[in-house]
Amino acid sequence: MPTAPSQPQAPSSQPSSPSSPTPPSRPTEWNPATQGIPKFVTHQYLDLDSIGRISRFRSGEGHSYTDDFERCRSMKHYFDPRTAGIASSIRVYSPVTGTVAEARPEWTGTQVRITPTEYPAFQIILFHVNVSIPLDTGTPLVAGQQIGYHVGSQTMSDVAVGVGTAAGFQLVSWFEVLIDTALEPYRARGISAASDVIISRPDRDSQPLSCSGEQFGDKGTIPNWVNLR
Repeated sequence: MPTAPSQPQAPSSQPSSPSSPTPPSRPTEWNPATQGIPKFVTHQYLDLDSIGRISRFRSGEGHSYTDDFERCRSMKHYFDPRTAGIASSIRVYSPVTGTVAEARPEWTGTQVRITPTEYPAFQIILFHVNVSIPLDTGTPLVAGQQIGYHVGSQTMSDVAVGVGTAAGFQLVSWFEVLIDTALEPYRARGISAASDVIISRPDRDSQPLSCSGEQFGDKGTIPNWVNLR
């Protein structure tokens, strides 16, 4: 499938030992415009209690991270730890049952891409992971299985969700693919709905950011962060 440009509360139940996932029964292309965005993420990808704020989808934070359809905006979420001192102790989990599509070194830590068994057209992308288990391509994972820790205070943790469509690679918000019970911990921290942490495309287009390559020239006038209570 196409690739994107080159970025919790502990799980509610203990995962079972990983086993070979069931062969995909769903298509490896998906059209969010006609089929909707499925909700398939059952677990947090990190320890949410350690996080103080979350950047909004299409924000002006970090650097521009886009798909084949939009430009000059951050189409992922940054999870900013409460304090820098706890950053390297934040555990990172596989949020779905699936397989490792790729584990690639970044400037710090490892970027881990996970293909959900149930929706193989999608990929969950976890950035800056200090991996603690072998993560070769094809490694099976179960939802809630710890795969490592956030790399440390040198950067925030970030997550992106992408889907292969007939027209190209499209990014959607992490919050759009959470099942209702997985959204509950965020509601307890003050996020009542996915829309709270998403800047809509019309709003972003009407108040565009400036970019030089991936670097933002400004952070824009739309609020970029949601503080957790």
